[in-house]
This record gives sequence, structure tokens and C-alpha cells, in this order.
Amino acid sequence: MNCLLSQTILKPALGTLLIAVVSVCGALEIPPAPVAPVKEVSETLHGVTLKDPYRYLENTKAPEVQNWYKGQGEHARATLDNIAGRDALEKRITELTSASGDAINRITRMPGDKIFYMKRPKGERQFKLAMRVGLQGAERILVDPEVDAKRTGVPHAINYFQPSWDGKYVAYGMSAGGSEDASLYVVDVASGKTVGDATPRVHEGMVGWLPDSRSLTYNQLKLPTKGESDTEVFLDTSVMWLKVGAPTSQAKAVFGPTVTKNLGLARLDVASIQFAPESPWMIARTTDTTLPEGLLFVARTADLGKPNIVWTKISGYDDKITEVELRGNDLYLMTHNHAPRKHVMKLDLRKPQLQNAIEVVASPTDGVLEEFSLTRDALIASIRQGTDIVLRRYVDDKPQGEPIPMPFKGAASVSHDTAHAYTDVLYTLSGWTQMPLTFVLKGNTSVDSGLRVNPALPHPPEVEVLNVEVPSHDGALVPMTLLFKKGLKRDGSNPTLLNAYGAYGFSMTAGFTAPRLAWIEQGGVLALANVRGSGVNGDDWYRAGQKAMKSNTWKDGVACAQYLIAQGFATPKTLAVMGTSAGGIFVGRTVTAAPELFAAAIFDVGVIDAVRAEDSANGITNTSEFGSAANPKEFPALLEMSTYHHIVEGTSYPAVLLVHGMNDPRVDVWHSGKAAARLQAATASKKPILLRLDMQAGHGMGSTATQRNAMSADIYAFLLWQMGKTSLKE
Repeated sequence: MNCLLSQTILKPALGTLLIAVVSVCGALEIPPAPVAPVKEVSETLHGVTLKDPYRYLENTKAPEVQNWYKGQGEHARATLDNIAGRDALEKRITELTSASGDAINRITRMPGDKIFYMKRPKGERQFKLAMRVGLQGAERILVDPEVDAKRTGVPHAINYFQPSWDGKYVAYGMSAGGSEDASLYVVDVASGKTVGDATPRVHEGMVGWLPDSRSLTYNQLKLPTKGESDTEVFLDTSVMWLKVGAPTSQAKAVFGPTVTKNLGLARLDVASIQFAPESPWMIARTTDTTLPEGLLFVARTADLGKPNIVWTKISGYDDKITEVELRGNDLYLMTHNHAPRKHVMKLDLRKPQLQNAIEVVASPTDGVLEEFSLTRDALIASIRQGTDIVLRRYVDDKPQGEPIPMPFKGAASVSHDTAHAYTDVLYTLSGWTQMPLTFVLKGNTSVDSGLRVNPALPHPPEVEVLNVEVPSHDGALVPMTLLFKKGLKRDGSNPTLLNAYGAYGFSMTAGFTAPRLAWIEQGGVLALANVRGSGVNGDDWYRAGQKAMKSNTWKDGVACAQYLIAQGFATPKTLAVMGTSAGGIFVGRTVTAAPELFAAAIFDVGVIDAVRAEDSANGITNTSEFGSAANPKEFPALLEMSTYHHIVEGTSYPAVLLVHGMNDPRVDVWHSGKAAARLQAATASKKPILLRLDMQAGHGMGSTATQRNAMSADIYAFLLWQMGKTSLKE
């Protein structure tokens, strides 16, 4: 479980009653933010003494701490509701989102022309699991999380799904309140009824169906013991094997650190087993859930469950394999070992030594290999070219491949054909200004599948897209994409939001999102930067923003902010910066390094106290990305990237909105809590520091459309207020 993506608000979130009061009475009295008392804790790590005045806020179960968070949330909610135009923004965002039509994602094709996907119908709150037979077939809803949401009063969401090879069953995970604490269910497609028991603690979608479609494997967290440390949660997981319909108590552990002890697995090695219907082999793959590199083993499927099963090791971490796919006797491996732009090798599992693998996809010279998919007769590779992703076909093991023409400029995403049953390809294409469409690719011809229907949006702004490269502190050129209303004047008056992530090799990618249009309509500029730590230019660019090199991430951010000001898009009075999750390091350190450049900042479910992060359940899984405070060689860089430790008393900080869900399993809410307390005490600017909390949200996964729309309205209204474009209600 890694850090990423965004978060949200809503019902029955703090301040629901206050919102109702506003709609009737207009402006309301804003309750003061409670002051967090200083209870300083000092500790010395590797010769450095660290002071932590708000460590007690990490204990979110303590009554006095809960009261502080509740008071902070009420203060933030009332303040945001008091911003003139905030409600109109939410109404417009909701209008644009609803008008965008049905939202569809995670399309999966199985044999027999069975198509499974997630769908949020126009105007509805949550995604449902749907299927049809053939693109023109009648749609059936298999699982609707809103049924459980209405029954419990808590938002529910489907975290993952995987159909059986014959399409008779679908395994899926569902969790509540944004917690991502998913239980595994199996639904019978014909009847729509659940088969067997719900299996708890199956957080990740690491589900593998055996070739006969009558049993499956999944990764399960161990049963927690009373009083154990939070850092134990994701350790010693096991791959379990269960027959469809059998009681969960009959599941058998078949792989994992405590099961296959002779394989040298670490406690943090989280495993899955992959199968293919036409293959006699099964592949066990481990990662630490954060970085895709790990260990690979092969065995015969017929031996699953035998006491003395022979697993043959294929590769280790140093082989840098990030994606695998099994077909027949061949295992396809994507790696960045000696290939920073990645390439794909093919290994005959009858001779499973890695030195026997042959190259079937060469490293692209015009981009970065993002991922690949196998069809019945070809390999389709996704090639990143900046923020765009194009497709290329490879046949007969010819590693150069042939480019596939794209219907329009944007990012393509190939739908899963895990059984390799088709020669044609389903893929979805989305651009910065083009809503997504799903195409059928036959040969080099793409035809609209009809799966999505994009209606005309109500009076959208005409948007310009500008790609630039910004010189950073050391001369490196940072790619940045600017979105703004056509005809925008570069006079510095434009409300401008700089956004970046910069971790795990994840990159800003072209894609349509309706809420952005509401910002652009306000004269806003969106600046999306692929700072170092992203993978936009390959593995070298990613590693240049990792661990000891992490400072490049926020130094690139400062350079991008200076560029936006120098080019007349904004001034320090109209410029804001935002980061989400691991992007909390980007936004936090950009703000603390150069607070004078910004009017406001958005810390969205951000990693703020990087030193203490690994003492949390998910934090320990992320030491491979950021480093460990226990390691004297990694500690200095970890301290340098920790925003909490770089907040300085008496500094004029910009206004800050910290956004978090109380059920966040990826970045604990205390990151935002401690940062809010420290900033409120330290800032000399008298600008607001707001901690916006949602009691029924987590890290953003599973949040409803209503929650997401409300969050976007809060963020944009807050920024416009701090940039002098609006004010509090009178």
C-alpha cells in the first residue's frame, strides 16, 4: 500500500449542520480554532537532537486529542462555508461533473466477450461493478456499494475486482468510510448472489484465479494481536488458497514469509500468485507494496498446496523487474536494469534462468516504456512521451515495434485482456481537454466502442494547453504543463495553482477532469509539474528525486514557481502550490524553502513528518522510497525532507489549507494535525491555517463524487479568497 492520490469530504462530516445554517442565514459565527498546547518531546537520532512539541497529537484515540481535531475541523468547516462564492463553485463543479456523463474505468475483458468494469452513472455518487456480454450487450450491475452505504450511513466503495477466467464469478474487495480495510467477496455472475463467506483483511487486489476458475488465491493480512505496534499491520502477510463457496476457515496458506520459510522472504515481502488459463506454471511475486521491484519464483500449478512444493527463484531486487505477465511457457518481464527507459524480456520457464531471457521490446528512444499488455498474437506497449501516452505493437519478437496512430493527443490506457483471448484491443484515450473515449483497435484502426457517451458540457471555457521546460537550480529542465483560458493576459493577476507529486516514479499524465474547468473559468491557471521523483524521463529522473536526492523535488518546485512569476502568469499574491500524499513533501518543503513566493498552499493528505512516518502502519512500507530514520546514512536526507522539522518560528507563511480524512490508512491524519498546530503557532503572517477534516473519508480511494466535488470547491474557494479574488461573507 503506497502513498498516492487524493482525498475528500462530506457526510456525515464535521459541519454538516453549519452548512445548513449558512444556506438559511448567510454568514455565520466562526468558532475559533483550538490552540494545541506544547508538550515537547526531545530525542537524539544519530547525534541530532530533534524537538517535537506536538507528538501527542499522534494519539488520535485520546479524548483530548479527538476534541482538538474536532474543534479544528469545525473551525475550518465554518470558515470555508463563509467564503463568498464557495457554494456557487460547488454547484458549478457538480454541474460539470454530472454533465460529463457516466464515469467508467478498470475495463476488463474475459473470454466469451464478457466485459467487466466499474461505472458511476451520471449524477450518482459511487462506482458500481458492472458487466455486459459484448460491447452492445445489455448492462448488468453486479455490485452496488450504495446499498451498504444506505444501510449503514457510511460511504462504501469497491477497492478492486477480478473475474474468473470463465466469467462465472467475480472476486471483489469492499471497504467502508475510506478506510481501504477491504473484505473479499465472490459474486456469482448469473445470479448476482454472494458465494461463500466474506474474507476479512484482504486489502490489496492481489487475487489470482486458478485455471479451472473454481478456486483462487489472495493476500491476507495476519490477524492482529492485542497491543501490537502499528508497524506490525502489513508484516508477515500470507497468500491464501480457497475453493469457491468453501468457508473462509478452510483457506490454506500457500506462500509468504511465515509459510515458505526456505525462500528467504523478508517480513515486509507481500506476495501474490499469478496464473494463466493456458499455462502449466504459476508465478509468485513479492514487493514491499510500495516499490514494484521484488522477488519472482516459479512452480507448477498442479503442485499448489503440496507440502514440499518446489519454488524456483527467477529474480531478485537487483534485477529491477517491475511488471510481469504469463502466457503459456513464457514469462514476459519489464525491467529497468541497465535500461532507464525500461524494456521487456521474454523468459521460457522451462529454462527459468534469467540469463536465458531474450529482449522483445527495446528501450524506446522517443519516450519511456510505461507498461505492456499481451494479446493473442502480439504485445502492446504503452510509451510515455511527456504527459501523453501512445501505443506501439510488437509481433514476432521484433523489439523495435510499430507505432499505432492515436485518434487524438492524450494518454492511452489499454484494458485488461488477462486471458489473452483477443487479437483486437480495447483502450481508453483521454486528453487535457478531451473527455475519455474507449476505442476498439483492429490493426492500426481505432473505432469508437460506444461504451462511453460524452455529452456536450454546459458552456465550458476554451482551454489552452502549454508545455514548457523550466531550468532548475542545477540546470535540469523540468517539464511543466499549463492549462488556462484562451486569451489569458500574462499580467500577474491570474490565480495560479502549481501542483506536483514527485515520488515513486509516478508522473503527471494528460487526462480530463471536470472540476479543473471551474478553476479555469475563474481565470485560474493550472501548472502541473513533473519534478524529479516522477518517471516522466525514465528511471534516472525518478532516482534523482529519491532519498539522498529528494531535495531536487522541492528545488524543482521553487524553480517552477519562479518561472510562473517571471513569465507573468502570477505574482506572489496570486500564486499557490499544492501536493497530495507523497506530494506533501513537495508542497511542504517548497513552502518552507520559499514562503515568500506564495499566497496560499494546499497540503492534501500529505506526508509532513517524514522522520516519524515509519512508526505508522503504512509508513514502514515506504522506507524503500524515502529512507529510514534508523539508518544513519539515510537519516540526514529524511530529516531534510521532513516539513514539520523545517517550520520556523516567526516566519511569514502563506495561508495553508490542510486536507485529511480521519480514516486514512496510507498517511495518518496526525501528519496534517501536527503540521497545523506547528504552523498556527509559528506563522507571523496572520494568514489562516485551516485543518479540514472528514470523519467518513480516508486517503481519497472510495470517496464519493459528492465528497470530491465538495473538496474541490473548498480548495478553489480558499485559494481565491487568499488571492484577493473573493472575501468572507458579510
